[in-house]
Amino acid sequence: MSPHPVSRYTPAMTRFTVNNQPVEYKMDPRTPLLWALRDASNLTGTKYGCGTGDCGACAVDVDGGLRLACQETIGALEGTFVTTIEGLSSDRSHPVQQALIAAQVPQCGYCIPGIVMAASVLLRSNRMPSEEDIKAAIPNICRCGIYPRLIGAITDAARLARGDPALPEADVSPLPEG
Repeated sequence: MSPHPVSRYTPAMTRFTVNNQPVEYKMDPRTPLLWALRDASNLTGTKYGCGTGDCGACAVDVDGGLRLACQETIGALEGTFVTTIEGLSSDRSHPVQQALIAAQVPQCGYCIPGIVMAASVLLRSNRMPSEEDIKAAIPNICRCGIYPRLIGAITDAARLARGDPALPEADVSPLPEG
């Protein structure tokens, strides 16, 4: 008998596109997308929040629709196009990112990638969302309580996405000491 057990499992190769780059994950097809992105692709913008699909921290765009990466297996995504927060914009120039920064929405920042992804999916299909549309499209949980500023920021992002006038610059100067 061998001192090391021999595994009968051979990882399958799962292929799809992440942030416009073809990827091949040699992992168990049952692996949640969240862990493939974070551990195998080093795309850590997609956050682990609850692991049950309730908080939205792991939201990504799959073929133009919002999906929770903790609930999607890589095997089920064969041949799809996945966009993470890193693929949305490398320089924070996406209208949703610009509007959230201008409105000083981010607090701790943990939920922000999922919220940005949810809002970007919404604005791709609805360039003039109502407050009710925004509330329905953003199921994310934020423990910092950004909701009052979030609705206005997403409305501003829709305006930017339509090509309406730019937002005022956000004051990002350091706070005075003392």
